[in-house]
Amino acid sequence: MATAVKNKPKKIKEYNIPKEEYDILQEPSVPYRNEYFRHKSTILFKGDVLNPNTFEKEFIDLTVTSPPYNVDIQYNSNKDDLTYEEYLEFSEKWMTNVFNWSKPQARFLLNIPLDKNKGGQKAVGADLTKIAQKIGWKYHSTIIWNEGNISRRTAWGSWLSASAPFVIAPVELIVVLYKGEWKKTGGTKQSDISKEDFMDWTNGLWTFNGESKKRIGHPAPFPIQLPHRGIKLFSYVRDVIFDPFAGSGTTLIAAEKNNRIGIGLEIDDNYCEVAKQRIIKETGTIDFKNGTANTSGTHNGVLQKASKARHQAS
Repeated sequence: MATAVKNKPKKIKEYNIPKEEYDILQEPSVPYRNEYFRHKSTILFKGDVLNPNTFEKEFIDLTVTSPPYNVDIQYNSNKDDLTYEEYLEFSEKWMTNVFNWSKPQARFLLNIPLDKNKGGQKAVGADLTKIAQKIGWKYHSTIIWNEGNISRRTAWGSWLSASAPFVIAPVELIVVLYKGEWKKTGGTKQSDISKEDFMDWTNGLWTFNGESKKRIGHPAPFPIQLPHRGIKLFSYVRDVIFDPFAGSGTTLIAAEKNNRIGIGLEIDDNYCEVAKQRIIKETGTIDFKNGTANTSGTHNGVLQKASKARHQAS
């Protein structure tokens, strides 16, 4: 009588970083970029994405971000009411810096509006995609995010008249870009996405609700489903995930929960603190020396653990 053979768990290969490869976890603070908070495999830097010297080496495997939309949202530090030409110049500067900080074969998920009608009709998605390509980013595809809980309307243009009606699309874009080649040949080569999620998320229409700014404490938070899906689909385990507009820390939380290295950049002190407290709450930051939650601005006690984890997949 044949005996059933149990499936052995797949052994995870050890991944050692070549000595010549840059390790962002070893990066110290500098005058134009201060380490605000560190735990496990996450670092939040206070700094300006418009400064090309904020980082000086290529370290990014995947960027997931939602930049200011320029629709007059009241941020603490960022001006969100630029002229459209100024907004495009701003976008070119920060996307150029992210390009220069990205490794070859890096991916870039850019969450932006399809269009805007404040101050005139503008095809924001198309314009920013063109700018990204001008910089050197290559276009791969566009995911349509159907924000299922959007039902608010403040204007219809000419009410019940064909003279000048407004058409508003209740969707946002996630533009998928990359640097160099699309096929990834480096990293741990360890994917952790399920068959069901892969089949579902490679469909370019994603439907999930937006996030409450009151609950999060930030004027324009995006839901964790957005970076969660992007990280699972477009990166390997232990890849470096970057958000240059870290805001309330959503991308960093998703990176930590999915066994990636999360690097965030945020210019505003208040939002740095919001992100820090959310990361502590959502991922359970622990001070390994005394077993209590760490609430200091910078947690140095986990540097060795994070660096070791970077050198081998866990």
